[in-house]
Amino acid sequence: MNDSPEVSGAALPGYPEPLWIQAVQVIQGEIDRGVLQPGGRLPPERQLCLQLGISRVTLRKALNSLVEAGVLNPSHGRGWYVARSARKKEWPNTLESFSETAARMGLTPHSKVLRAETSPATIDEAEQLAIAPGTPLFRLERVRLLEGVAIALDLTRLRQALVPDIERLDFQERSLYATLSAAGVEPVRADSTIEATKAGERAAEHLDLAPGDPVLVMRQVALGAQQEPLFVSTIQYAGDRYRLRTSFARS
Repeated sequence: MNDSPEVSGAALPGYPEPLWIQAVQVIQGEIDRGVLQPGGRLPPERQLCLQLGISRVTLRKALNSLVEAGVLNPSHGRGWYVARSARKKEWPNTLESFSETAARMGLTPHSKVLRAETSPATIDEAEQLAIAPGTPLFRLERVRLLEGVAIALDLTRLRQALVPDIERLDFQERSLYATLSAAGVEPVRADSTIEATKAGERAAEHLDLAPGDPVLVMRQVALGAQQEPLFVSTIQYAGDRYRLRTSFARS
C-alpha cells in the first residue's frame, strides 16, 4: 500500500470506446471529483493496471494522452502527478469547433462525410439565417469521430456565398471553422438548445446505436461580430459519449 489515492472503476472490454480512452476517462473522472488532487501522485503503474484491468502498454497510452492534454506531469523514476492547473477533458461551454475541442482533449478527430452539396434554402432555414427563401445553402452532413469512435451526427447549413468554392473541399479532415476563418468569416457566439430524445434509424445507424437509444440533440445558430446569422447546425450526440459542463449565476 502507498500514500497515493486509489483509482476506482475499470475499463470494460467490448465497450464502444477503446480501452485506453476508457482509462483516460476514469482517471480524469477521479481528478474532476477531487479524489486525485492537483500536485498529487497517481498510484504506481502496476497498481493502476490491476485497478483498471488493462495492460501497461494501454495504461501508458492513456497516461501520455493526459500529459499531452496538460492534465498530468511525468516525473522520471517517481511516477505520474496531477498538474497543478489540470485542464478538464470535457466539452466546452465556450464556442469552439469539434477539431479544437479534440485537440484540447489530446484526441484525434476525423469525419465521415455523408453529404456535401448546395440546394435552395427552405422557408424555415431562410428565417433562421435571415435570408431569402431559395438562397443557395451548402449542406454538410458528417459523422464526427474521436479516435475512430463515432461521437455525433452533424448537419450544418450555411450560405454557399460565404465560401464560394466550398463544395470542392474535403471535410473528412478539414475543420469547417478553420475554413470559414480563412475566408474571413468568424463566428463569435452561438445560440444553442439541447434536448434529450431517442435515436432515429439514421442516427442509430451512423452512431452505432439501437433505434430508440438516448441521444442529445444540440441545435445551434452561429452568429458573427455584427450578430448576423452565419450557419445553423443540428448535432445529435450519442447519449453516453457527450457531457457538457456549464454554470449558472443567481441574479
